[in-house]
Amino acid sequence: MTAAAMDWVLIVDDEAMIRENLKAYLEDEGLQVAAFEAVTPALDWLQESGICRVCIMDMRLPDMDGNTAIRILHQRYPQMEFLIHTGSSSYSLPDDLRAMGLDDDCVYHKPLTDMEPLATEVRVRAGLGEDRL
Repeated sequence: MTAAAMDWVLIVDDEAMIRENLKAYLEDEGLQVAAFEAVTPALDWLQESGICRVCIMDMRLPDMDGNTAIRILHQRYPQMEFLIHTGSSSYSLPDDLRAMGLDDDCVYHKPLTDMEPLATEVRVRAGLGEDRL
């Protein structure tokens, strides 16, 4: 995986304000961000552009649920790391996602009052460390 691919972060969230605010914050942190409102255009972008290291996935999306999207992405891009950004206070990780390496520390609940912990986790999972920026 190239260093350029590792710098990319994929955001899939159908709430425009949340998606764009998160994108802007991560870009201000020095990351390249591709953001989409649904899974299908994100998959199209990945097919055209290669891969990225980290994906921030919403759970409720217009074309499929986030758990299914993570399963598909993990199958196609096994090196991709996932963080879940959900508005559901009752969300619980399915066992198969836990088997892929996700745990409760991968789940962030909307609304975030501080985006820095999520941004730090993105940098760590992208292999950029906290001191890069």
